[in-house]
Amino acid sequence: MRTLLTLTSLLISTSLLLIGHGMQLTLLPLRGSINGLSEFAIGMSGSSYFLGFVAGCLVIPRIIAKVGHIRSFAVLTALLASALLGLEVLDSWAAWMLLRFVTGAMICGLYTVIESWLNDQTSSDSRGQVLAIYTFIALLSMALGQVMITVGPAASSAPFILATIFLTLAIVPVGLTSRLAPAPLESTRTRFSLLYKRSRSAFAGALVSGLVVGGFWSLGAVFAQRYSNSLSDVTWFISTAIFGGALFQYPIGWLSDRVDRRLMMLALCVLGALASAAVAWTIGHPLHLLAVFLFGASTMPMYAISLAMAADNSSSSEFVEIGTSVLMLNALSAAVAPLILGQVMTSIDPSALFWTSSGICGVFALYVGIQCTKRNRVSVDDQTPFSAASMESAPTSFDLDPRGPDDATGDLLPEHADGSYQEDEEEEEE
Repeated sequence: MRTLLTLTSLLISTSLLLIGHGMQLTLLPLRGSINGLSEFAIGMSGSSYFLGFVAGCLVIPRIIAKVGHIRSFAVLTALLASALLGLEVLDSWAAWMLLRFVTGAMICGLYTVIESWLNDQTSSDSRGQVLAIYTFIALLSMALGQVMITVGPAASSAPFILATIFLTLAIVPVGLTSRLAPAPLESTRTRFSLLYKRSRSAFAGALVSGLVVGGFWSLGAVFAQRYSNSLSDVTWFISTAIFGGALFQYPIGWLSDRVDRRLMMLALCVLGALASAAVAWTIGHPLHLLAVFLFGASTMPMYAISLAMAADNSSSSEFVEIGTSVLMLNALSAAVAPLILGQVMTSIDPSALFWTSSGICGVFALYVGIQCTKRNRVSVDDQTPFSAASMESAPTSFDLDPRGPDDATGDLLPEHADGSYQEDEEEEEE
């Protein structure tokens, strides 16, 4: 509790920031549709957002290291608010691509400031509790942002102005805090080949999460708009998926600590395929929102499970690098997804968004199922305790090994002299 009190200003700023961020994530695809952009063009703007997020992971930590966390938070928030207002007044496709790239980079930088601050101010004993509360606040704030959208029609300036107000108000608690900011950040590397070598299931989970959830964030509001009669229907659609992901992340995480996590990922892929198909199948049916809830419940925890599998199969010296690789792979696949799904929606039908997501989950279920037939070199007792996580996070989330100082020093698989772990490795020939 004492740790939380020292982080009050940061958590209040985070809540205000993510209310505005949640609003813009839904508002922008809706405004793009109102401006006459096709699903493919809206998908490209979504890809630009996630590419900006990737660029922010690579560049902005260096800026924060030079000017500090508080100044960086203020500047990044100001740029994010300015970009959002620019998107409201401009309808040029090229301007949208550029400004959505900026919003992606800025929100990544803000996540970097927030999560590195949380890491710096928490001990290994309280870190899991603090991150759980942070994740809950983040999801609740983004869901609350969906409700705020109904302040006015998406074609008007009112919701954009309100989102900007929340973003700029987020500067105040952090700007007035008397707490010391964290030490400068250190850059991290990304090695996708190492991630694949250590855990093919984590590699696959990062991909499928980015493709399906990234596609939902970029185009889900457009899908809902095509089959709804009001803006409130769209906000209910997005909010229901968020609540599904928020409510089920912890039960799924608790269960994943007690079974082979590859089986959990397999189950999520299968359920994701069924739920995605149900969303497309139940359009206009009273059970439609239930299908949307199950879609969020089955697909949004995939990223956190992938991180947990990566931690299970990495040494303490590798975890930051491998965790960053999971994040970057997830973001890159989220950048690719809207290009594919937007074109499919334009060529076929908006419902193709979820039919295609169902197919993607099905293909990855087959792949993970194959991995489950191979020997698991990490026993259930040696698995890393599950930590809640959102697919929108920063590389600084991995600065502390979630196993803690008592567990991270040991080898989960002592037969590997170099301390490396290979979850899905084939049986070695004698």
